[in-house]
Amino acid sequence: MLYIIGLGLNVDGISKYGLDIVKRCKRVYIENYTVDFPYSIGELGGIIGKKIMPADREKVEGLSIVDEAKKMDVALLVYGSPLTATTHITLFQEAKRLGIKTKMIYNASILDAVAETGLQLYKFGKIASMPAWKDNFAPESFMEIVNENQKINAHSLILIDIGLDFPDALIQLEKSAKNNNIKLNKLILCQSLGTKHSKIFYKKVKDLKEFTGVRKPYCIIIPSKLHFIEKEVLERFE
Repeated sequence: MLYIIGLGLNVDGISKYGLDIVKRCKRVYIENYTVDFPYSIGELGGIIGKKIMPADREKVEGLSIVDEAKKMDVALLVYGSPLTATTHITLFQEAKRLGIKTKMIYNASILDAVAETGLQLYKFGKIASMPAWKDNFAPESFMEIVNENQKINAHSLILIDIGLDFPDALIQLEKSAKNNNIKLNKLILCQSLGTKHSKIFYKKVKDLKEFTGVRKPYCIIIPSKLHFIEKEVLERFE
C-alpha cells in the first residue's frame, strides 16, 4: 500500500495518524526537491524513529515507489500537505490505475499559513512559482500570473524555487515586474511560517533590499486592493 503523508510546516508537525502509519511502513521516503526544508532529515528521523530515505524528482516521477508499494507498505513524506505539488497527484493516480491501495494524509501547508498575514484567503488568485534564473534562461511566466490576478483585484502568492536566496529572488521580481509593466509598492515577505523562525514583513521593495539572512522556506505576496481589516492586520508587520 502507498501512503502519501503531509508533514505540516514544522519538524514535529506530522499528525498522530500519520506517525502511526509511518511506524508500520517497511520503507519511508521523503520528497526533497520541491521545498527548502526548515529542518534536517536527521531531526525528522529522530521524531519518527525510523530511517528516512530521500526521494529526488527522478525517484518520484520514475514511479519506482509505486512498484515497491505493490509488495509492501511504503510511505512518501511531503512537506506541508501532500497535493500542493502536481507530481504527487500523478503518483497517486498511477498507483490507483495499477490497482495499488493508496491513502492521502493531509496536513497544514503554506496555503493555510499565509492567512496569518491577515489577508483573506478567498481573495487570493492563481498561485505563481518563481524559478531560479540561469545565465541563458530567465522565465517570467510567474509575473504573467500576477498580472492576471491584479486584473481581478486578487492577491498573488509567489512560491520560491528551491535554493533561490531572497536577494536574488527580489532582483528577479523587480526585473520581471518592470518588463511586464507591473508596479511594485509594498510586498509581504513570509519566512518559515509555522516554525519557531516564523516572521512576516510588510515593506516597500527598497526596504526589503536591506534584508539579509532570510530563512528558507520563504514566499512573497503581492497584495492587491486591501479590505480595511486586512490593512489593519498588515500594519502590524510594517
